[in-house]
Amino acid sequence: MHAKGQQIPIPLWRQLQAVATVLQAVRSGVSGTAALANVSADLRPGVQALTFHVWRSLGRAEALRALLAKRAPPPWSDALLCAALALAWREQDAPYDAFTMVNQAVEASKRSPAAAAQAGFINACLRRFLRERESLVASTDKNPVALWNHPRWWIERLQKEWPNQWQALLNANNRRPPMTLRVNLRRCAVLPYVQTLKAAGLHALAAGNSGVILERAIPVQELPGFAEGRVSVQDGAAQLAAPLLLSGLVGLASARPFRVLDACAAPGGKTAHLLELADCQVTALDIDPSRCERIRETLHRLGLQAKVLVADAANPTGWWDGNLFDAILLDAPCSASGIVRRHPDIRWLRRESDIAQLALIQANLLKALWPLLKPLGRLLYCTCSVFRAEGADQMQTFLAHNTQATLLPSPGHLMPLDGANGESVPDNPACDHDGFYYALLEKHAT
Repeated sequence: MHAKGQQIPIPLWRQLQAVATVLQAVRSGVSGTAALANVSADLRPGVQALTFHVWRSLGRAEALRALLAKRAPPPWSDALLCAALALAWREQDAPYDAFTMVNQAVEASKRSPAAAAQAGFINACLRRFLRERESLVASTDKNPVALWNHPRWWIERLQKEWPNQWQALLNANNRRPPMTLRVNLRRCAVLPYVQTLKAAGLHALAAGNSGVILERAIPVQELPGFAEGRVSVQDGAAQLAAPLLLSGLVGLASARPFRVLDACAAPGGKTAHLLELADCQVTALDIDPSRCERIRETLHRLGLQAKVLVADAANPTGWWDGNLFDAILLDAPCSASGIVRRHPDIRWLRRESDIAQLALIQANLLKALWPLLKPLGRLLYCTCSVFRAEGADQMQTFLAHNTQATLLPSPGHLMPLDGANGESVPDNPACDHDGFYYALLEKHAT
């Protein structure tokens, strides 16, 4: 019996059922964020933790499953089997002991009407894995997908584009990222906020003009001053966007508020950062109404105001009033290959053909937005990608076809490399940041 109001522990088999459902959804093309949103609220925290672990070991799990069963079982049962293997294959970081995992995975199959017939098969595969773990794992070491837990095309692309860094990039993707905050400088300075965290028992490191890196991640609701708009969650590399774009423009504020366009603005972190740093008039666009609502919620929490429009940035005739902008931030849709450590499903969701399609979208956005910029105005192009097609190659092509544009000093490709393995950025000297690309352009006066 449980006392009234006492929380009843959720059986692992129920969580594994949900993990299998989420994994199957991602395999069918649904984003991990959307798939997890469909999990019931009571299950979601545990399921998300388990699923992130699965995605970081899915290449190994699929290689093991291929050795254990030459023919894959039906999709949901295969997802359950691979999830159990991903969670159990390496003892030192397994969330549960292997025998518990096997028992609960079989129970999850038995209690799923559509998969009950596969319970014996799953039991046989997992029991064999326990008996032959060492030799099976050794056999999969020869498989690069198992070794690096990324699709083969992704590995090969990084090897070609970053021959001296590809291994460090893949290793970084498989690690858990830090929780990095951006202090709202209109309401608080960095060092006093670090002291506030310390008083609350939270250890943190100041990083740059507005960044704070927490020693351990916590729910945002537990951050001192979060609800009051004193702080936001934003990676150190992403914190470069607003100051980069505003550099050289802030002097205009003494004469008039300068006009800034934040294209593809959701969920509003960079929009807010612009407004925290300067008195400017910001127009924030996103094509998705629900994502525009997130921009409004972000601004409301921070006590900031911008003109938020549901619109397609690539089609200015539908929303532009004809007045040129002093500055444009184009955080373009991309593969998100630089934020895999935060969204480990991305590597399994993306297809190699996506990169060329996304590069075309980025090129079309640059072409559409460049005419909206004033002479001597600045456009900041950025993507959270490590692939050159979405960064350096994209910019090289744009500059070749736009003689009015000059590339100003810019970070270029920032790699998600931990500690001394990579190049630090001003807002995150520890170098524990996401992968990004930045190119700052200035339009000639004539």
